[in-house]
Amino acid sequence: MFTGIVEETGKIGAMVRKPDSIVLKIEAKNVLEGTQLGDSIAVNGVCLTVTELAPGSFWADVMHETMRRSSLAELTTGSLVNLERAVPVGGRLGGHIVSGHIDATGHIMRIQRDGIAKVITIAIPAETARFIIEKGSITIDGISLTVTFVGTNQFSVSIIPHTMEHTTLLQKPVGSTVNIETDMIGKYIYRFLTDKPKEIKKNTLSLETLLQQGF
Repeated sequence: MFTGIVEETGKIGAMVRKPDSIVLKIEAKNVLEGTQLGDSIAVNGVCLTVTELAPGSFWADVMHETMRRSSLAELTTGSLVNLERAVPVGGRLGGHIVSGHIDATGHIMRIQRDGIAKVITIAIPAETARFIIEKGSITIDGISLTVTFVGTNQFSVSIIPHTMEHTTLLQKPVGSTVNIETDMIGKYIYRFLTDKPKEIKKNTLSLETLLQQGF
């Protein structure tokens, strides 16, 4: 699990493209502290497993499902990525609960200045928008952000100067693809409320039954 608080930006040092997968070498510093083989690191919001460690870098595999669901297939050597290690039990939850499992990709529609902040509007599939609420939490390329507006097939977030300086989001021009993970709790609630209820067995509990069982 992650929090959406980016620890640093890394760089794609090398990549090996295969027909249905990619192997990434990611150059980093902070996220390597204490990291061991098999640990999870979020790369642009995608939970990847560390398969190899080297001085100043780590390697990770990107399987076909991840390529299909996220923007990682668009990365090239030299691309900058947002990195976050999995949150330790008892650690601070500075953002919100993030699984690192991408729901969909969106596209940056526009970027507007609003005082010290910048408002980014992102186009998304309508089926993804139903899980987003105004003032709720959302993850964009691994960054925990607050939704300021939501429409049928788009939403907006406002980012502060610190986020601008320490993530890759504003380095992407209009039209760029971003990874979207909606709020986990909201998705579960939606599923519970929309699933067809199973037939409930008629309650046979009565005072007579309780007396027969010695209550």
